[in-house]
Amino acid sequence: MQLNPHYAELNESYLFSTIAHKVADYQKAHPEADVIRLGIGDVTLPLAASVTEAIGCRDDIMLYLISMGVDELRSFKFMEAVRKGVIHKGKSWPDGIVEEMQEHNIPEWYIESCRKIKYLFPKAHAVAYVTMAFRIAWFKVHRPLAFYAAYFSIRAKAVDATCMCLGMDVCKAKMAEIKAKDKVSDVEDKMYTTLEMCYEFYLRGFTFGKMDLYQSAAKDFLMVEDKKMLIPPFVSIPGLGEAAAESIVEQRKGREFISVEELVDACPKVSKAHVEQLRHMGALDDLPDTSQLTLF
Repeated sequence: MQLNPHYAELNESYLFSTIAHKVADYQKAHPEADVIRLGIGDVTLPLAASVTEAIGCRDDIMLYLISMGVDELRSFKFMEAVRKGVIHKGKSWPDGIVEEMQEHNIPEWYIESCRKIKYLFPKAHAVAYVTMAFRIAWFKVHRPLAFYAAYFSIRAKAVDATCMCLGMDVCKAKMAEIKAKDKVSDVEDKMYTTLEMCYEFYLRGFTFGKMDLYQSAAKDFLMVEDKKMLIPPFVSIPGLGEAAAESIVEQRKGREFISVEELVDACPKVSKAHVEQLRHMGALDDLPDTSQLTLF
């Protein structure tokens, strides 16, 4: 698998002196900030106790307090208060809980951590997320074309075939255009994320086929595995909505359009602007504009 080329751009001292300078500059600009430091140590050694004992999910609080001798119901109610962010929002702690934790030798850093928590997942929820992450990672490594098809069809928040599917150079040019702007819109920000995935897609040797009036789906990118290729759907045309895309798929059943005019008549939600974009993407091939025949 090809490494991210940006790793090569990092200075040799980045992980140490550069980050130290960044932290110092941040603290100077934000003296009121409470910076949590994990430090950088020998990665061959076990994780420090401060890491392994840190609160990772809501269950940790209840189970830890019980293990230290705090009453079970009391531990549960305190866990609920912490995981909902009640204490972080400034509301009072459960009566006497701080003193009770101190009596049971709960460290001060642990008590202070509970004060800062805004929300916590349950452990089962966290495990489900990690499990799903492993599944996604497996597909990205072992079934990459299926991964990208699913990503562009389902996960991508902004899709535009005119800058995604016309080659790496077009993709990179659009990314540079967005990056050069002083102010980027929400749509452009989402489009940039999609284009980053497109760039990776191209780097791994995949490509997009041309949009096809009879083969493209309404909403999903289709795989052509033997050609390492994805066929873009109709909704990837800017401004062409799901209703218009579905109408093309429905109206093409059992027929071949003889002209653009017939296509537009059959699918009134497809505008002239959409037609031009479809033609630009190669979906209309040599389909004539009109159904009229010229005899002379």
